[in-house]
Amino acid sequence: MIQNFIDTFLSQASYEMIDGGKRFYAEIKALRGVWATGKTLEECRTNLLSTLEGWLIFRLRNRLTVPHFKVPTRIKSQKQRAYA
Repeated sequence: MIQNFIDTFLSQASYEMIDGGKRFYAEIKALRGVWATGKTLEECRTNLLSTLEGWLIFRLRNRLTVPHFKVPTRIKSQKQRAYA
């Protein structure tokens, strides 16, 4: 489920060279705020994957909508414990 989501959106990423060809920039336009840079294409892709994972975790923890992603009912119903 999570891997399918990540694979789907990584395949939609667009890449371009910036800084006169010294760096790569990538973004997933369908997911606001998901972008990354890197010195090489591989580093940029790795950074984009990390950004996408963090974006997904943040949205799920804060019960925000995630396009094309269904949270199983048993996960939705779990209550979070608060510690002081």
